[in-house]
Amino acid sequence: MRILNYGSMNLDYVYQVPHILRGGETLADSQREIFFGGKGLNQSIALARAGAKVCHARCIGEDGTEMRDYLSQNGVDTSYISVSESSSGHTIIQVDDSAQNCILLWGGANRRQKRDQIDRVLENFGKGDFLLLQNEINEIPYIMEQAHRRGLRIALNPSPIDEQLMHFPLELADYLLLNEIEGNAFTDEEKPERILEKLQRKYPRMKILLTLGGDGCMYWDGSRIYRQGIYPVEAVDTTAAGDTFTGYFLAGILEGRPTEEILRRSAKAAGIAVSRQGAAPSIPTADEL
Repeated sequence: MRILNYGSMNLDYVYQVPHILRGGETLADSQREIFFGGKGLNQSIALARAGAKVCHARCIGEDGTEMRDYLSQNGVDTSYISVSESSSGHTIIQVDDSAQNCILLWGGANRRQKRDQIDRVLENFGKGDFLLLQNEINEIPYIMEQAHRRGLRIALNPSPIDEQLMHFPLELADYLLLNEIEGNAFTDEEKPERILEKLQRKYPRMKILLTLGGDGCMYWDGSRIYRQGIYPVEAVDTTAAGDTFTGYFLAGILEGRPTEEILRRSAKAAGIAVSRQGAAPSIPTADEL
């Protein structure tokens, strides 16, 4: 059983600032670093470090071959990564003194995938395999429809949230992994319990993981709701917290671990990640938990 992560790959330009910039403001940063990132890359790294067998598919530019090599060095199968004439995607990330961040994303090659390329990738996967998607690439509805037709189980992380998500075939997803902001966008509800309730009614066959920042998470597995708190740490950079949780959560599902154990391990991994600088480099291995 494998998991195919059809996900973004970005070069992350991370700027340390005293506070997140306001409109019209100019501010000098105290430090700039460049990391490999993108929600797709981060989640593949998290899956691999959690022990899952993960294949990554995406387009990169010629400037992105080091990101592909980095995935490979971390145990990710990169056979399904193609090179585009476009430059790779990148982000500009501000991280303030309280470890909060804001992110500006440019899609680049992440949004250059063609349907014939998608078909060639998916023909290598079938019933029993997982597909993981985030909203940083193109052709997501087509990928979902073709994967569902082939019998893959689909996990969707609808981030970043935007209007086009409302037109995705969400009923095809087996797992929805989202945060409070995304949950509010789908349901117009503020309270986590109400978000879950509305999503359950609309998508009765879907299992839903709702992350709540400092309040931990709630998980509906189709029959009951589980709750998991956070492990308090001194936060340095929260950029990859959600991606780390997602990777460890799905790796636990693939391994068939008990739900409580999956949520505990995912929370521990996310806690370690926020105590370190950067996105992918901050993600812990299973041994560190």
